[in-house]
Amino acid sequence: MILVTGAAGKTGRAVIQSLRQRGQNVRALIRRSAYGETLKLLGVTDMVVGDLRDENAVRNAVRGARSIYHICPNMSPDETSIGSLILQAAVDAGIEHFVYHSVLHPQTESMPHHWQKLRVEEKIVASGIPFTILQPTAYMQNILAHRRRILEEGVFSVPYSIRARGGLVDLLDVAEVAARVLTEPGHKGATYELVGISGISQQEIAQEISTVLERTVRAKKMDVDAWASNARSSGLEPYQIETLVQMFHYYDSFSFAGNLNVLSWLMERPPTTLASFIRREFI
Repeated sequence: MILVTGAAGKTGRAVIQSLRQRGQNVRALIRRSAYGETLKLLGVTDMVVGDLRDENAVRNAVRGARSIYHICPNMSPDETSIGSLILQAAVDAGIEHFVYHSVLHPQTESMPHHWQKLRVEEKIVASGIPFTILQPTAYMQNILAHRRRILEEGVFSVPYSIRARGGLVDLLDVAEVAARVLTEPGHKGATYELVGISGISQQEIAQEISTVLERTVRAKKMDVDAWASNARSSGLEPYQIETLVQMFHYYDSFSFAGNLNVLSWLMERPPTTLASFIRREFI
């Protein structure tokens, strides 16, 4: 049985679906019981409700599992302590394989949510537990947050330079790799960068959307202060807002690109293209 933490989020659901397609039994650690209905539709019947900061809940979830796929809540200020807690529970329980959902370039100290993941990676390596670390770049699915404006106004708006270049990956490709790593031999001790497109600018993303949808879509830079105000109104926590603002500043100053070879090798096929993603999600 495989335990997936952070199971109710979009990454958790995608990983679970991929594991279920391979016939794997999954236990989901979720924060609220209300999330369980969605996971039941994916075939999950074994669920533990609890906070990842709660040692008793974590140990209950780990008990009886063979492997763990650990996803920390996005931009959590407690990522390092959560990582330490679940890692210790995994070591104590004799978990055979600990797979950590990290991020591309965690060594980037100026992006706090990346830097915290590096600290967790360090603890994993030092623990002696059999591990695999996955380092995906930004998801193509993030574009869907702009879906309404893209379709209604022809605008793809981001709070950083539209010339900023970065990497993208389809979450479904990441989930496929996660399932492969958890169910196939030969991946213990590995750290894998997961990048499907490298060095694409926001202008080029808008152009690709325009081409596929056969309508004009332009990239536009949103004022960061306006973005932060909207984020506060939507209930985002101050730490998360500040962390994201630092990330936007980093994107303005540096590229955020990786290499495509590892993802292609792991899936035994080319990564999903941006055009394919747009056709699947917009048409």
